[in-house]
Amino acid sequence: MPEGSSRVLGRDAQRMNIMAGKVLAETVRTTLGPKGMDKMLVDGMGDIVVTNDGVTILKEMDIEHPAAKMLVEVAKTQEDEVGDGTTTAVIIAGELLKKAEDLLDQEIHPTTLVMGYRKAAAKALELLNQIAIDASDRETLQMVAMTAMTGKGTEKAREPLAELIVDAVLQVEEDGEVDSDQINIHRIQGATVHDSQIVNGVVIDKSRAINSMPKDLTDASIALLKYPLEVKDLETDAKIKLTDPAQMQAFIEQEEQMVKDMVDKVIASGANVIFCQKGIDDLAQHLLAKAGILAVKRVRKSDMERIGKATGAQVVTNVEELSADDLGHAGHVYEKKIFDEILIFVEECEEPKAVSIILRGSTRHVAEEVERAVEDAIGVVSATVEDGQVVAGGGAPEIAIARGLKDYADTISGREQLAIAAFAEALEVVPKTLAENAGLDQIDALVDLRAAHEENFYMGLDVFKGEVTNMKDAQVIEPKRVKKQAIQSAAEAAEMILRIDDMIASTGSSEPDMGGMEGMGGMPGGMPPMM
Repeated sequence: MPEGSSRVLGRDAQRMNIMAGKVLAETVRTTLGPKGMDKMLVDGMGDIVVTNDGVTILKEMDIEHPAAKMLVEVAKTQEDEVGDGTTTAVIIAGELLKKAEDLLDQEIHPTTLVMGYRKAAAKALELLNQIAIDASDRETLQMVAMTAMTGKGTEKAREPLAELIVDAVLQVEEDGEVDSDQINIHRIQGATVHDSQIVNGVVIDKSRAINSMPKDLTDASIALLKYPLEVKDLETDAKIKLTDPAQMQAFIEQEEQMVKDMVDKVIASGANVIFCQKGIDDLAQHLLAKAGILAVKRVRKSDMERIGKATGAQVVTNVEELSADDLGHAGHVYEKKIFDEILIFVEECEEPKAVSIILRGSTRHVAEEVERAVEDAIGVVSATVEDGQVVAGGGAPEIAIARGLKDYADTISGREQLAIAAFAEALEVVPKTLAENAGLDQIDALVDLRAAHEENFYMGLDVFKGEVTNMKDAQVIEPKRVKKQAIQSAAEAAEMILRIDDMIASTGSSEPDMGGMEGMGGMPGGMPPMM
């Protein structure tokens, strides 16, 4: 190996990786559940993030240890796939590694552990299907949204926000699928969360190209232009030789005529609102304003797509090809200032497949946390609409699956039985953590839950009352996909880490500290290491 490289073999490598996973899981564990605590993260520029969202915490932390980075990927995958359950996935993975360490100390081979975990994960998903509830009605969707937002700074406005989210998801749903990218969340500080609203159309954070353009239009015909309303620069280097002032004047007039021709094309199409992805020439702006056309320039591609989805407009690549058939329609397009932001509203669209949610918050940090909660809720409501299946919350699914896995372990011979039983115990970390974060006794809560599940697998921990309750009756509901993805991702990450018995860090890499845990990295902004 090159000089300066470091290497860790066998049990030392496994032990170090397991330690990294356990410590990372412990970091986010206190944020789980309605009574989870928040973390304050400060970066090198002094910017502050206050959140209890697992994936946000892990993204903001400066993590260097390669095994810990694998668990960060678990959280990111969970976020991308479902939108919620990131903390659950990470703490299950951490607990699987912790249980594996005990079995490794008993001289059980890592391959045996991996095979046992693999069987347990497959059985867990089978058991999850058995306890899932078929439901995707509006009431269930609102319960799912409220459950996802509980404990994330939105308690006082959970119900109105849940209604906004369900309305938005159902509006963009097509053929049983939800494209959540068509739900645009616009965060504005300066009011309470209760002042949040849904716009049955699109809101973009732009203003009119010039103030002389109309500010408010009804019965709008909308054109979407991909290329600029200005004379293009030559793609190749060229020189134009002018020998007298008349030629210069003719050249300028020719350019102006080209711009006028473009504007004439727009006017002829019947459009009275233009959204242009690129720039608009000053002369073109003046002519459009004289024609009573509202134009917006340098609109983001994502906003162009949403406007098209909402109004039925087609994005035109060449203004010469613009026709009435390419136009979209909206009942009302106007510019409005909210707090200190100027926005363009495109409303009263006929069956829009894109909507916007304007979120308000008293401060920037409050608004940001509300936005994260709403994004999670949109993810879980979308998953429920697509899958049509939910499970009870409050740790109920984990207890039910753990019971089933323990029975399944008794049917397996050999040492894999111990790995399956360990997997079952690892899942119980979720209700144990919920109890711990609520200030309850973990052991009492776990014993009560196990006893209650002898009769009803909907029984979970109500952290507000401090007792075991029927979660279905308490309206604490989660999508099946959240639990499915969390178990799958956690199991696969744990298996990958357990199979590593040799770590080689070459010179020049951001190598982990092979002698201890300092290589986990510190917090941004010069704060001491988290691990």
